[in-house]
Amino acid sequence: MPWTPPVEPVTNSTSLRRAPVQQRSAERLSRILDACAQLLDEGGYEELSTRAVAVRAGVPIGSVYRFFGNKRALVDALAERNLQRYAERIAGCLAAIPAADWRAAMDAVLDEYLAMKRTAPGFSLVDFGNQIPVGSDAGPNHRLTDRLTELLAVHLDRTPDEILRRAFLVAVESADALVRLAFRLDPTGDENVIAETRELLRVYLARVLD
Repeated sequence: MPWTPPVEPVTNSTSLRRAPVQQRSAERLSRILDACAQLLDEGGYEELSTRAVAVRAGVPIGSVYRFFGNKRALVDALAERNLQRYAERIAGCLAAIPAADWRAAMDAVLDEYLAMKRTAPGFSLVDFGNQIPVGSDAGPNHRLTDRLTELLAVHLDRTPDEILRRAFLVAVESADALVRLAFRLDPTGDENVIAETRELLRVYLARVLD
């Protein structure tokens, strides 16, 4: 399934100085984050500036500072939007997958991530926050694990206990490392490494989900 972004922007990011109240402000915030993503693809994090984002978004620089104190906060908000959009896509996929078929559910988790990696602006540098050097802590993968545990536990009719969360955390960390390898070997993602990643996830998670 090709990745397409939803219409609604993230308006409750913890990186925001203030949340937009009116639709017009929400749309402006969305343009600012879109501009940030485009500029990251073009020049990377080091070349990113709040002024360049304002110019690309077609808004006054004051509009950027209304929402964000600096470029780090901008990138953090983009990462949060990425996670929200990813979770929305996963939820949509799960609605069409039988509850007993956890392998198809995990395929959807991997496939949607790959779709965003290949097509979503700025995602290759930011993803959910663990690519930019200034955000290199373990937090993003833990937040991703929490969202996946929440979504998959409901779908699979499982208790979201520590055993399930730990299994998904190991799966997320393993897949993260292997997908990075796949994209180092091939800019579009080495299909052989991706196939091995898929098999690794199935074999490992069978211990908990079968």
